[in-house]
Amino acid sequence: MASSSSTTSTSTWTNQRSRFLSSSKDVLGSSSSSISFCKKPNARTAQNSTLCALHTPSILQFPKQSVGKTSTYPVELPSSSSSSPVVQQNWNLLQKFAAMALDAVEDGLKAREKLQSLPKTADPSVQIAGNFSPVPEQPVRHCLPVAGKIPEHIQGVYLRNGANPLFEPTSGHHLFDGDGMIYAVKFDNGSASYACRFTETQRLVQERAIGKPVFPKAIGELHGHSGIAKLLLFYARGLCGLIDVTQGLGVANAGLVYFNNHLLAMSEDDLPYHVRVTPSGDLKTGGRYNFDGQLNSTMIAHPKLDPVSGELFALSYDVIQKPYLKYFWFSPDGKKSKDVAIDLGKPTMVHDFAITENFVVVPDHQVVFKMSEMITGGSPVMYDKEKVSRFGVLDKYAENGSDIKWVEVPDCFCFHLWNAWEEPESDEVVVIGSCMTPADSIFNECNEELKSVLSEIRLNLKTGKSTRRPIISPENDVNLEAGMVNKNLLGRKSKYAYLAIAEPWPKVSGFAKVDLSTGDTQKFIYGDEKYGGEPLFLPRDPNSEAEDDGHILAFVHDEKTWKSELQIVNAMTMELEATVKLPSRVPYGFHGTFINAKDLATQA
Repeated sequence: MASSSSTTSTSTWTNQRSRFLSSSKDVLGSSSSSISFCKKPNARTAQNSTLCALHTPSILQFPKQSVGKTSTYPVELPSSSSSSPVVQQNWNLLQKFAAMALDAVEDGLKAREKLQSLPKTADPSVQIAGNFSPVPEQPVRHCLPVAGKIPEHIQGVYLRNGANPLFEPTSGHHLFDGDGMIYAVKFDNGSASYACRFTETQRLVQERAIGKPVFPKAIGELHGHSGIAKLLLFYARGLCGLIDVTQGLGVANAGLVYFNNHLLAMSEDDLPYHVRVTPSGDLKTGGRYNFDGQLNSTMIAHPKLDPVSGELFALSYDVIQKPYLKYFWFSPDGKKSKDVAIDLGKPTMVHDFAITENFVVVPDHQVVFKMSEMITGGSPVMYDKEKVSRFGVLDKYAENGSDIKWVEVPDCFCFHLWNAWEEPESDEVVVIGSCMTPADSIFNECNEELKSVLSEIRLNLKTGKSTRRPIISPENDVNLEAGMVNKNLLGRKSKYAYLAIAEPWPKVSGFAKVDLSTGDTQKFIYGDEKYGGEPLFLPRDPNSEAEDDGHILAFVHDEKTWKSELQIVNAMTMELEATVKLPSRVPYGFHGTFINAKDLATQA
């Protein structure tokens, strides 16, 4: 990413037209006795509905903003109108004519689209308004002001991924469609630095060079006849050599994992991207990462890192051809297993899965892909009411997917699974997840209120039956989405989960520490008109006797001052211990990870 932030196409980010992006002076200029600075630069109305990264867009409640191209966004995004000059150094005369013709077709298509209102799930004025709207890249800023004291064990870098569109959308756009951006806070002996950078995906690099978005947006655009037309336009540009369609379409905006000395940014529509944290705390993209030629398919954004074996387990799903789902794993040194095909009757969205000590647990839910729906004007992502949800349990090292044991769990849709473990005395696998209804409201407009119920699902491998119960009593229940358990207990029985309180929908007002056996819940609220996202639990020591001995890290945004910060909360006492004031706004985003200082030193 060395020079990307200074390119012409992104320079308009620096033209900040409103109060939404306060200057660094606004953030860093005030101080008090409770705020410390490092002495010198280091060289190196509540509703029971849910939003965090994955919210039902049908009932979004964003601040009202004036209509107009530039006023819709806190910063002016690079224009993607046809009047903008498109300069391609290597196009021949025929390609230039082809580009003009295809642009004219696209302009006509967009003009026709404007005659019809967009559903909330594809309306950019809904999907990326307020603090969901994008920000420009932020070079490293050192010696950030800190209120309180950063705990001594926090040494390394906290990173969180998110969707941050480079260009202002000119047609349908879903929150998940944005270009990947990573937000990073690096800790070094009590001081902190901050940077945020785009992950330089192939689509971002090509679109920035062309000066406009040309890759189709998987959720916001690919529905109905206009979606088919945009796919045809995309491949026509590829056939004319105007873009390279062979290097992946992904946005790398969802998950992050550090494995075998590689930080990987992921979205389930592509290979992962290798991103490196520089000694100064900046971020640099290394490119698409295929594990040294071993991976030739997409990989979902939630691979599971076994804390005991050091192995990485993953899935890949296909929406067009069989096998619709594949399972594989990597040894600690990055050697990939062979693909294990898992037989699904139809292409299904498998966003997440779980591991136990000996098994992988694969959901096969009711949100499926049906491309033929586009022909009749619908969305290819749909809820199949005739299908019965089920979970498959497969040996971690199985070589054949036919050995999977399926257990039906009717009317259950878990976008995320927080943990799973085995209870051999009862022949059961216990799965902890948030069951969401309506299942497809993230993708299709629905007026029904979204609910996300933290649930314990028991899969009896002997009887083939299941049970499901809400963990929190109905009178105390809150919508919980996005979070984690102690990473040292992934796949093993855990007592606590730390999950985002996704209220008032669609915002996250804090997080909950939930006792998974009793349902007892301790809440931490970020503050008056302060909202955040996924909480990350960082253990103090992998050998700590107490499971909750550690701290919660969370990016938080103050909607009164329009400034952002990183809050650090003691997980045992649930008290705020430190706040890092950030030099620029951090949009509400997706999933994160922490890389300790020792691992940073051994990056590939």
